[in-house]
This record gives sequence, C-alpha cells and structure tokens, in this order.
Amino acid sequence: MLDTSRGESPAPPKEPQEPRGCLFALSQPPLMIFLAVIGVLLLMAAVHDLFLL
Repeated sequence: MLDTSRGESPAPPKEPQEPRGCLFALSQPPLMIFLAVIGVLLLMAAVHDLFLL
C-alpha cells in the first residue's frame, strides 16, 4: 500500500476570529436597503400627516 501521508506536520490551527458585533450586522447591504425603505416610508407618512392633513 502506498504511503500518501506527507512528512510535514499538520497545518497549525487557525486563530479564532473576533466576534462580530452589531455594527458589522448593520453594515450589510440587504439590511441597509431594508432600513432605508422603512425610513422612507416613515418619512412619507410624517410629511403626509404634517402637510396634507
């Protein structure tokens, strides 16, 4: 049987990644688009209430 193992030591373990916080989540494009749409709808409702009623 052929020995397919390498003579080198296994790869070192990866360093643990820093936990990503709330600001990272808020910077995601789909969430930003969603929040922008909600903001525009709220702004339109406020303008309607202030100037048209």
